[in-house]
Amino acid sequence: MPLPFLSGLRVIDLGQYLPGPHAAQLLGDLGAEVVKVEPPDGDPLRVLGPSDSDGVTAAYKILTAGKTVVKLDLKTADGRAALESLLAKADALIESYRPGVMDKLGLGRERLRALNPRLVHASLSGWGYDGPYATRAGHDLNYMAVGGGLDASGLPDRPVISYLPVADFASAQQTALAVAAALFGRERSGVGCFLDLSIMETVLGWQGLNLTAAARGQTPGRGEALLSGGVACYRLYRTSDGRFITLSALEPKFWRGFCEAVGRPDWIPRQADALPQTALIEELDALFAGSTLAAWKERLDPVDCCFEALPAIAEIADHPHVAARGQLRLTPGPEPLVETLMGLRVDGGPPPQRAPWRDSDATTVLAAWTTA
Repeated sequence: MPLPFLSGLRVIDLGQYLPGPHAAQLLGDLGAEVVKVEPPDGDPLRVLGPSDSDGVTAAYKILTAGKTVVKLDLKTADGRAALESLLAKADALIESYRPGVMDKLGLGRERLRALNPRLVHASLSGWGYDGPYATRAGHDLNYMAVGGGLDASGLPDRPVISYLPVADFASAQQTALAVAAALFGRERSGVGCFLDLSIMETVLGWQGLNLTAAARGQTPGRGEALLSGGVACYRLYRTSDGRFITLSALEPKFWRGFCEAVGRPDWIPRQADALPQTALIEELDALFAGSTLAAWKERLDPVDCCFEALPAIAEIADHPHVAARGQLRLTPGPEPLVETLMGLRVDGGPPPQRAPWRDSDATTVLAAWTTA
């Protein structure tokens, strides 16, 4: 079952693809009733990528779980009227259109305020509602670039694309947080508000450390900062069987434990070597390349030194800690589905559960909302 914190609240999800729908899903995990409004052909995510035998992609099933789906043609008067009826009874609206689209649909801020003064309207766009890029097209990679999430990460000769899309998921979480806070504020003020959220600015909001370094002329080269690969104690290393390990022994006590465990106490004072620690890194490269991943796990798992093997994606579900915590839910069968539930447990309970998505229609939903 979902958690009870937002029970009784109604959320309209007008988003498509990933960011908006994931934000609404998180609110559903916390107890809100989420109605996803899609065009007559459905959210394009239904068919973006390989589809299951029922014609629907796994991505759509995962991101729509826990929601009731209603199809409306908002280009028609009847479709807009049906949505307006739902919005008049809703507590929050999440949409991810470019700025100006809601106005073209006749559902701009003034119209929504007239329909429902208590409505919290969250607009999660790529760039935000003003500025020269407001109506510019974009995707996660573009937002990561301009927001500062790419330049400092990756290899010395080029940035590296993160996967899954970091900006999309992060902005969804920021949107859910903002909506929950606005709903809390509404209980004090009695009125809703409009939330202008930007996928790019979610990433930008993390860049204070990097931007300060740049302003001071102290920007390290890619892969040369403390947390980007410039120190030997905080890096990925390849093993003899082509697997990888992670070492993040930043604190002296962890570095000392690691050095003693591998029989290299002479490395202990070298943690203070100047960055980038190219020579020391090469020595650790050679060390880890000398044994298999299994051998390194046997040797270092018992040591308190911030060592972890890097599991392949297919191995994560069977990781003993992941399995013990119960955040993954497997739907078995010829087309298995693995859902990642919200990583939240309250008073010792399990993560909030999600029901499968279900189709309905606006009339049925509105009738239920009217009699509730």
